Amino acid sequence: MRRQVLLFLSAVCLRSVLAQVSYSIPEEMSKGSVVGNIVHDLGLDLKRLKFGKARVYTGRSVEYIGLDKERGVLVIQERIDREALCGETSPCALHFQIILENPMEFFRVTVEITDINDNTPSFTNAEKRFEISESAVTGSKFILEKAIDLDIGMNGLQQYILTPADNFALKLENEADGSKKVEMVLQKPLDREKQDYIRLLLTAIDGGELQLSGTMQIFVNVLDANDNAPTFEKRIYKAKINENAPKGTSVTTVSASDKDIGSNGEISYLISPSKRLLSDIFNIDQQTGVITLVGDIDYEKATSYQMDVEVVDKGGLSDSTKVVVDVMDMNDNSPHINIVSKSETILEDSPPDTVIAMLSVSDPDSENNGKIECFKHDNTPFKIQASLNGFYTLVTEVELDRERSHDYNITVTCSDEGVPSLSSSVTLTLHISDVNDNAPVFERSSYEAYIVENNTPGVSVFTVKASDADWNQNARLSYILEDSSVNGVPVSSYVSVSAESGIIHAVRSFDYEQLKEFHFRVRAQDGGSPPLSSNVSVRMVIQDQNDNAPQVLYPVQTGGSVLAEMVPRSADVGYLVTKVVAVDVDCGQNAWLSYKVHKATDRALFEVGLHNGEIRTVRQVTDKDAVKQRLTVVVEDNGQPSRSATVIVNVAVADSFPQVLSEFTDFSMHDKEYNDKLTFYLVLALAVVSFLFITCLLLIISVKVYRWRQSRVLYHSNLPVIPYYPPRYSDTLGTGTLPHVYNYEVCRTTDSRKSDCKLDRAASHNVLVMDPSSTGTMQKLHRQNNILDEPDSPLEQKPPNNDWRFNQGPRPGPSGAAGGPEVAMGTGPWPQPPTEAEQLQALMAAANVSEATGTLGPGTMGLSTRYSPQFTLQHVPDYRQNVYIPGSTATLTSNPQQQQQQQAMAQQAGQQALPPPQPGQPEPPKAAQTPASKKKSTKKEKK
Repeated sequence: MRRQVLLFLSAVCLRSVLAQVSYSIPEEMSKGSVVGNIVHDLGLDLKRLKFGKARVYTGRSVEYIGLDKERGVLVIQERIDREALCGETSPCALHFQIILENPMEFFRVTVEITDINDNTPSFTNAEKRFEISESAVTGSKFILEKAIDLDIGMNGLQQYILTPADNFALKLENEADGSKKVEMVLQKPLDREKQDYIRLLLTAIDGGELQLSGTMQIFVNVLDANDNAPTFEKRIYKAKINENAPKGTSVTTVSASDKDIGSNGEISYLISPSKRLLSDIFNIDQQTGVITLVGDIDYEKATSYQMDVEVVDKGGLSDSTKVVVDVMDMNDNSPHINIVSKSETILEDSPPDTVIAMLSVSDPDSENNGKIECFKHDNTPFKIQASLNGFYTLVTEVELDRERSHDYNITVTCSDEGVPSLSSSVTLTLHISDVNDNAPVFERSSYEAYIVENNTPGVSVFTVKASDADWNQNARLSYILEDSSVNGVPVSSYVSVSAESGIIHAVRSFDYEQLKEFHFRVRAQDGGSPPLSSNVSVRMVIQDQNDNAPQVLYPVQTGGSVLAEMVPRSADVGYLVTKVVAVDVDCGQNAWLSYKVHKATDRALFEVGLHNGEIRTVRQVTDKDAVKQRLTVVVEDNGQPSRSATVIVNVAVADSFPQVLSEFTDFSMHDKEYNDKLTFYLVLALAVVSFLFITCLLLIISVKVYRWRQSRVLYHSNLPVIPYYPPRYSDTLGTGTLPHVYNYEVCRTTDSRKSDCKLDRAASHNVLVMDPSSTGTMQKLHRQNNILDEPDSPLEQKPPNNDWRFNQGPRPGPSGAAGGPEVAMGTGPWPQPPTEAEQLQALMAAANVSEATGTLGPGTMGLSTRYSPQFTLQHVPDYRQNVYIPGSTATLTSNPQQQQQQQAMAQQAGQQALPPPQPGQPEPPKAAQTPASKKKSTKKEKK
């Protein structure tokens, strides 16, 4: 096997030197066979192939040859049949590219496929029959079918052998397409009587080292009579036809003639079947010789067709001609764009001519129809460069800027030069990565802010705003107050800036009279790495506020002496007495001063200029005018609100100074006395008002405290109402139950503890009634006339039942004192009211009982309670501390000594006061004497 290696090096515009390598291999090599050492031929190393991701790019063609990266050689991947790949085209070659990345490179490789003798010559028909007249003259030619050998060159068809060669000889004639025309020539006249049927054998032999051959049998039937063969008018017919022409299109017309007449002069045309595909594409009319299109033709498959057309007469004589049909290319194929490699993202600071994508563009059309030009329509900073044939690179034209466009959709259009032109497009999307290449930019070149003096420290004045065209962290801004000083003081003690929002805050309160304006600089810095920044100058202007009253410079106000302006009595109208001079340290309209007379001894005599402060006479001075004249002039500024100052101008109406000296001395003393009195009265009034205010305040507080204590002790309690039993009813039994059954019904409202209690007598029950309509208190009732003291009063307290007794020793009585006999007998006075300490102890005891007993069910004591017959005093806890009964002056005490004394006296009282009951009729109990009843009896005794 002979292998040829050709190496061509050329420079291209991809910043790398590309090479072109050519190889020559025979067809039908086995898979895995080595084509060539590509690493050695290109001057590369194996590492470059591996890390460069080397690959073979063939476009849309079959990849017959592959790349072995481990050995760095090209190997056969698919069986290569030269005849199927190229047909009759010579030379036959495979073209592909070796693509490398990082950096991006590619190399063009051409592999020529040489022919081997692998095809045997063959005839389309196995036999050929002729009918030849015996009158055929010597030298008559008979066209034989050409043998087909797909091999080319020396391996192609080389010679024909005709056997036997008694009557016929074989004649070969070279044609324009390089093939040979095979003719059988009659070299000896035929004699039908000797031999009417001749069998010949035509053998076709190629020129390979191992010669291959094919045969065709020829049968000759000898006829009589026809001795003139038909002949074509031209040896070669040429025609042109457009590709994609519709079926039925006439291609050309061939014409032949035969000198014979009759049936021997009738001829017919046919296309030689030596090429199989021609009969599927073209057809010839046997009678007229018109060749028409019956199949599809494509310029990209075949650019021309050559066919042999034969003419045959009835006697079998024939002639042939060559018809060459050239296919005219039509622009029927659009350029095909294939993206070989591309980048998705690129930094915005990438230099110009950075490769973004590599494109492969092809167009199978020819000439202008196959010439391709690639361009882009959009106005993007990219350009297309042509490299090798059919390859284009898309590169940056200028430096990119993400702030103008963060991504690009690049549309590449490739069009041919056909008419009409056909084109194809592909769109590439490229994202631009941000680089911190933009410094923050303030909205203004300088700022000027205004703030009114006497501001509140910390108030926001205005906002500086900057923007950064970068993205994300590179665009995150922070604001910084640059170090500087104002009158030797750091500017940070005047203002501060918010790092995130850029809001300027006033750190202190400004005074326009001390500082009218100052300058400082604010820097905006982004978050990039390294960070970029810019600064801006800020002019802070303090605006005046009307915070200063006018100051009178003249006339000077002195404390001791009185200054006066003299006006002669001969002064005429408009006489200038004096001029009030005042200034205001404010500015603007806050310092515009106006003058007017507030008070004057004689308003009709003087006036003051509104804006100049000049005091002039309004009329002629007369003798009736007083010598002493006083004017109170008010100087007022134009601020909002306005501020003012007053000045007193003393004017002496006299012709000489001694006349008015004594008058103004008295006048000065009078003013001083008047001022002293005024001061005294003002101080006195202030003292009286303060005294009255403090007195009222103390009185209100005392009343509030008193009411609060009363409501706290008497009414603001959630404790149940505990009934009080008078001293008459001590317990006599140990069971804790009543000997007789009595029903007591208590009807109370929600705030009944704040109401008066009225006692009403019933037929068989003692009922305690709370009057809801009453809004007074027990204290109010006692303050009024006691209706219980009246003899005919309808309301009288019912004496309690003496059988109502506690079952234990202690019984109610006065707190801290033992009861006397009168108490035991029910004739003594009511117990003394409890002290505050005893009331507090009673409340605490009741609270403890409430917590211990939990929730009281029906039948227990409460705000609204009905004592049923089943209720006994064993349900009542043993209250051994003082308990205050609202609406009563009695207490229950738990003093042990007092309880023992009361128990003894109760027993004696029971023996003395209670007569034995009669059988069958219980005697109603006698009531103990209450304070009201005692007073009543006392009155009766007095009467």
